[in-house]
Amino acid sequence: MEIDLVAKVEQRIIEEKLVDPGDVVVVAVSGGPDSVGLLHVLFALAERYSWQLVVAHVNHQFRGAESDAEASFVEKLADDLGLPCEIGVIDVPAYIEETSLNGQAAAREKRYEFLHQIAAKYSAKRIAFAHHADDQAETVMMRILRGTGPSGLVGMPERRREKKVELIRPFLRIYKADIVNYCAQHEMTYCKDSSNELRKYFRNQIRLDVMPMLKQYNEQLPESLNRLTDLMRAEDDYLAKEAEQVFRRITTFQQACCRIVRRDFTELHVALQRRLIKLILNCLCLERDRLDFTRIESMRELILQDKVSNQVLQVDEQVYIVREYESIQFQTFAPSTKPYAYEVGLDTSELSLPEVEAKLICSWVPASSKETTAFFSSATDVFLDLDQLNLPLVVRSRKTGDRFEPHGLNGSKKVKDMFIDAKMPLSRRDVIPLLVDASGQILWIAGFRRSKHALVGPDTVRVLHMKLVLK
Repeated sequence: MEIDLVAKVEQRIIEEKLVDPGDVVVVAVSGGPDSVGLLHVLFALAERYSWQLVVAHVNHQFRGAESDAEASFVEKLADDLGLPCEIGVIDVPAYIEETSLNGQAAAREKRYEFLHQIAAKYSAKRIAFAHHADDQAETVMMRILRGTGPSGLVGMPERRREKKVELIRPFLRIYKADIVNYCAQHEMTYCKDSSNELRKYFRNQIRLDVMPMLKQYNEQLPESLNRLTDLMRAEDDYLAKEAEQVFRRITTFQQACCRIVRRDFTELHVALQRRLIKLILNCLCLERDRLDFTRIESMRELILQDKVSNQVLQVDEQVYIVREYESIQFQTFAPSTKPYAYEVGLDTSELSLPEVEAKLICSWVPASSKETTAFFSSATDVFLDLDQLNLPLVVRSRKTGDRFEPHGLNGSKKVKDMFIDAKMPLSRRDVIPLLVDASGQILWIAGFRRSKHALVGPDTVRVLHMKLVLK
């Protein structure tokens, strides 16, 4: 059944607003039937919608004389149509050697870079590609074989914004046979790319071997795969919007760190749990193609485990997940902290503690200035009998084996055990300030508890008052 290709593409462009009247459109033309057909269809519509078309071609220098001939063909084609033409000559083999990328990835990267340069030169809002419905079916099949989730089954989008330019695919619902027939009807010549027959490329294996074999079981396989992309596109869009709403509702995002409360996460459907993790990691600049299923599941399971209080999971060299009781923190920096120690002298009035974003205010006062009962210590204030202190004093982070003798209790306890009993987050344990005398005796855990040593009493003459103030 013959179709009116121009009318069908025009209808799709209008429905999806792929191109606006008066737009400048860069058309990527390789010289093959698909891109030649696309250029002719857009040219047939250009006058009606006042489009300005710019032909762009990249000579990747993969195939020597054949590549040069294609560039000459595209240049003449543009000239025959009276259109400006830009030819980019790029030494992709040298770029492959430089970057160690595979051939197709390297060619795509340099091709897109060139097309964006041409779009900027002509102030174009659109770059048009000739990917068609068979390409879409092959893309989905490739992803299925490699392993993919719902988002991968969406396939290539008809439109996608990149670097302030919209990449459009007006042929994405047109099949290859219809494009070739259109070229034949209009007696259009085109080039044949010999690399399309090389089975060293995965896509060629899919097109030449896998798809024909599977068509034995379903003659309409490309159409079935494209219907699948339509279904998945709608469902993926719905779930993406739901995940974004959840992200805004339950996450707290600050610079290189994103926090959620575990209970909020566990109440979500598993599909939203996975998507929320991906959203968070994308916000932390972890590339989407590195978010494989196994990695997502390991993160999800860490959050869901019931009998875990504190744990750190290194996602990769970029991202860590820190679980501290009910708090889950995704961060782009290692959770471990460097130990610190600051001496407190008799002339110290203020001591900055950047590790906890706080400072200590020090006051040296005679006991006679206040009643003894006024020297009442709290979590953030401590009053010490200066004459019972073994100077100099040091404010430092905790050390392995630290023991503390709390005021009001008999004996001593490990500082680590006290923090665990108090369910103190792991990130705070390594930075919370400890006030220690010259003998190593811990006098006060700032913001937490004081010891039984150097208590202010009736015989106290001089008092040291220290106050923890958050910045």
